[in-house]
Amino acid sequence: MTTEIDLQNSSPREFRGRIYDALDEIEPDTELLVVSDRDIDAHLIRYQIERGDALDWDHEDPDAEPREVRVFKRGPLGDGELGTFDVRDLIPQRRHEVLLDAFDRLGAGEGFVLVNDHDPKPLYYELRSMHGDVIEWEYASREPGEWRVEIVKTDASTADDEGVITRYDVREIPKPDRHETIHHRYGMIPDGETMELVAPHEPRPLRREFREQYGDAFDWEVVEKEPGRCRVQITKAERSDSSSDGEERTSATAGDDGGSAEASDETPERTAELDVRDLPPAQRHEQIFEAYADLDDGEGFVLVNDHDPKPLYHQFDAEAGPEFYWEYRKRDPGEFRVLIGKAEAHGGDPTASADPNPPF
Repeated sequence: MTTEIDLQNSSPREFRGRIYDALDEIEPDTELLVVSDRDIDAHLIRYQIERGDALDWDHEDPDAEPREVRVFKRGPLGDGELGTFDVRDLIPQRRHEVLLDAFDRLGAGEGFVLVNDHDPKPLYYELRSMHGDVIEWEYASREPGEWRVEIVKTDASTADDEGVITRYDVREIPKPDRHETIHHRYGMIPDGETMELVAPHEPRPLRREFREQYGDAFDWEVVEKEPGRCRVQITKAERSDSSSDGEERTSATAGDDGGSAEASDETPERTAELDVRDLPPAQRHEQIFEAYADLDDGEGFVLVNDHDPKPLYHQFDAEAGPEFYWEYRKRDPGEFRVLIGKAEAHGGDPTASADPNPPF
């Protein structure tokens, strides 16, 4: 039997109380359907901590408004057992938002088990940068498609996030991971929001990358500069209707200046569209690589994703042959379109460069 509660239009004061009351009233091994006009995940984590009852929940449709969340009450947590937060059915843009909110609400010594479909190490860097050295992070399991991490706030937070949606202290991030981590998170922040970077000096190579990838659609401001420490705030510009409707084109066969390549006779012919936004993240790469394997020379498909698939580019570049082709068609919040294909071969030599210039 499923109990239903509609929290739409509830005031902030009564919102939490109504969730708790509804969960208190249902028996273990029963389900509650919550309809809400805002995220409830952080409240469900708090309930597990405060009531000592284990909950599982999943979102009917992570993009739907209002949200519909099915919450299953499992019974009492064991001694020392942490409640679980499985984010695998959340779209990437919302994962960081709700996880940062959940961590903000933790008291000293409180925590939860994060379940994700890949290594969430970028979140670790983000939490340390936002809150200081108060994060205890321990991997419980690392299985394909299911990573479990015990996250505990060890002390009161030193967070100072006024005016920024997130912060990264790049001095804490290994060099090979820095730029990819920053680009990936920047792609998820809403228009008009600000990301802050703390670096030992102004990261001008990163600024050049931003210019190449985002053009004039961001503002870069150095807000603090002293020996060994520089704070930069990057604000994503609000998009106008005209800019969001246009297609942005950047090819993996671009010239050495990193600029956009003009479409030519060598552009693969689009044969299909693959929209992976409704797929669990763990299944996306499998379907994308299967679609690529089915292509003939000169053919391509348009990948539609809910965030910048830049890490996928690096995987293709490492594993695919020199015929691999990549061209951005659209980069909007929640909708990225990329033409992925195999360039036409002429006399056994593909038209694509054997060392394509990354379009970032």
